[in-house]
Amino acid sequence: MRIAGAPISWGVCEVPGWGHQMEPGRVLAEMRHLGLAATELGPDGFLPRAAQARDELLTSFGLGLVGAFVPVVLHDPAFDPLPVVEQAWDDIDGVLVLAAATGLDGYDERPVLDTKAWAALLANLDAIAARAAERGRLATLHPHVGTVVERRSEVERVLGGCSIPLCLDTGHLLVGGTDPVWLARFAAPRIAHVHLKDVDVGLAQQVLKGDITYTSAVRDGLYRPLGDGDIDIPDIIRTLEIAGYEGWWVMEQDTVLAGEPEEGAGPYGDVRRSLDYLAGVAR
Repeated sequence: MRIAGAPISWGVCEVPGWGHQMEPGRVLAEMRHLGLAATELGPDGFLPRAAQARDELLTSFGLGLVGAFVPVVLHDPAFDPLPVVEQAWDDIDGVLVLAAATGLDGYDERPVLDTKAWAALLANLDAIAARAAERGRLATLHPHVGTVVERRSEVERVLGGCSIPLCLDTGHLLVGGTDPVWLARFAAPRIAHVHLKDVDVGLAQQVLKGDITYTSAVRDGLYRPLGDGDIDIPDIIRTLEIAGYEGWWVMEQDTVLAGEPEEGAGPYGDVRRSLDYLAGVAR
């Protein structure tokens, strides 16, 4: 298994006011100490914007770059997202993990799309997929809580209405009402990237019903170390491997930090437990 990390597991997030933001040096050092092979980019500004400086920094910690999470508005008929996507490809050599952003800050509210907006969304996703093929690159759509592709009906509409590959995020799918085991089985040929999360299903149901906000749920422990939640992670891994999946498995347990954690505690300990769990699954 090609296992990578993500800065969001250390509480590093693009949402204003999300929580304490750890410095890159400590995050990357902990990734290296845990034996991770690579990382996703993290929010804009977390790592150096200049490619050479960024790559030198990652190399100094023995890490590669898997790709980047890129929230972009895809449903507005008056906005062309291709220049944003092209710039992201120019900046990084890896998977583009696109989220169908609402245009609002955060992930606690989202609009309902009309027919015209859905048509724009699907057309833009097909245009991005076509451009990716021309450039020999990979772009995926990440169904994500608080974006315009969150719920199962929306995931199914994307699957049936365009050709974009998917990032299967086990946690965001479940919180949005999609069984990730079902999606792994039903749409395995469309899965080109994977974010592994485990979830407290009770908190997930509260978010789905609108009883609590997504941010509050994350702060309260929505995401758990792998094996400590309610998702059948081994079944998803087996299903995708049998289907021929050869991409990265990105460890991603989103967290909100109140302050700087002690050495070896907090995110470091949670990611270590997840890695130990994955080692058992691999055996």
